[in-house]
Amino acid sequence: MTVTLADVAARAQVSPATVSRVLNGNYPVAAATRERVLRAVNDLDYVLNGPASSLAAATSDLVGILVNDIADPFFGIMAGAVQSEIGGPGGRAGGERMAVVCNTGGSPERELTYLTLLQRQRAAAVVLTGGALEDPAHAAAMSAKLARLADAGTRIVLCGRPPLEDSDAAVATLTFDNRNGGRRLTEHLLTLGHRRIGYVAGPMERTTTRHRLEGHRDALAAAGAGNAGNADQDELTVHGPYTRRSGYEATLELLRRAPDLTAIVAANDTVALGASAALRERGLRIPEDISVAGFDDLPFSVDAVPALTTVRLPLHEAGARAGRLATGAEEAPPGGVATIAAELMVRGSTAPPCR
Repeated sequence: MTVTLADVAARAQVSPATVSRVLNGNYPVAAATRERVLRAVNDLDYVLNGPASSLAAATSDLVGILVNDIADPFFGIMAGAVQSEIGGPGGRAGGERMAVVCNTGGSPERELTYLTLLQRQRAAAVVLTGGALEDPAHAAAMSAKLARLADAGTRIVLCGRPPLEDSDAAVATLTFDNRNGGRRLTEHLLTLGHRRIGYVAGPMERTTTRHRLEGHRDALAAAGAGNAGNADQDELTVHGPYTRRSGYEATLELLRRAPDLTAIVAANDTVALGASAALRERGLRIPEDISVAGFDDLPFSVDAVPALTTVRLPLHEAGARAGRLATGAEEAPPGGVATIAAELMVRGSTAPPCR
């Protein structure tokens, strides 16, 4: 026998309207009454009609989280933190929301496809993590898609992305200060006396790659370092994916181009692990012969041998804040954009040469 809304109301000794208010989360209800209704829902195993409720309420209890690679701790940490914040009062089915993690694999087509699917499901919120693709056509398509989602009542949060340009969509943005982080990391190496610094960059088409590399080159130019010229900088920069293998192969290429390197800056900590492996394979000691630095301060960076000098991004804190913004538990930052500072973490993988 199917349990009805009226059955729940009778069990909780409230009106059907009160049950509806509790389940829809769209009207304040006394805590004791809410608890009684939810207990009745559990006792009777009442199942809310999700599709019908979504149509009535304009949005569902679904929160979409878009990531490039869920196996990458950078994205996994943020996605987990978002999910930790989206439960509790505010959703319809007793306050809980369901997180769906959409793994795009870095594909712009998959990114748009997932947004379309989330729009069809009338998602309550969408959180997009990580850097954006620097392609005008894709950027325009993303802006249009997000504007349609926002118009339909979906909250949009960018976490670790730069703000949208030329978009009327209501979007809350938490952007990492990658440029300043990259600058401070290279300034640290310059202060130690390094002048021949190789750089293992991420994919050329990503905003994160460009901003971190710009910070690195800004520091070199400000210091008047020997490799500040564009030609020399290009020779000492190798682009590739944000993977350990990329760091390994790019470092071998940098050593071939410039055997006199005294330091290598990696696009992220995973890349730095690959770089370190390549250096050890060549018989080079870290940091006695060559320094290595990463970016992000992923959990394993402190356990590397030696511990990795890196730039800390507060990934968990940013993801948790994105979750609160997605549920409306926190107000959007002034102007819709908040820049999250990066912190230099100096450890054992950087030191010589002081000449």
